[in-house]
Amino acid sequence: QLRAKQKLKGYYGNLTEKQFSRTYAEAARRKGNTAETLIGLLEARLDAVVYRAKFVPTVFAARQFVNHGHVTVNGKRVNIASYRVKVGDVVQVRERSRNMALVLEALQSAERDTPDYIEVDAKAMSARFIRTPELSEVPYPVKMEPNLVVEFYAS
Repeated sequence: QLRAKQKLKGYYGNLTEKQFSRTYAEAARRKGNTAETLIGLLEARLDAVVYRAKFVPTVFAARQFVNHGHVTVNGKRVNIASYRVKVGDVVQVRERSRNMALVLEALQSAERDTPDYIEVDAKAMSARFIRTPELSEVPYPVKMEPNLVVEFYAS
């Protein structure tokens, strides 16, 4: 269970224990399947959306990219990686950040596909968060076991 939790934390760019347990508490509070909700909340993080939209090559880069203020949400600059993106929000790379080698390389790499719950306009370098994803839709390079994470916190 601990290993499953550490794996999940690492997958979202090494979240701190505090951030992760808060996200879990929020998921546990909401109605429905806690494991599904947890993944939904993690995927709604700004750094996760930036990564999924293929604006940057790695989750860690996404976090730094957001921290350095290269991203806007609905036209406002946001530099908090854990910012929770709402359904319908438009995440965009700022004008002056669009020519960064990092961004251009990431957009051209065919290594990963953009998931269905994010609508990406590569020319405008913007992404729209269409809906909160379900566990089955999240592209996982490592198989995650959020149910074990739920058990870990429940015990």
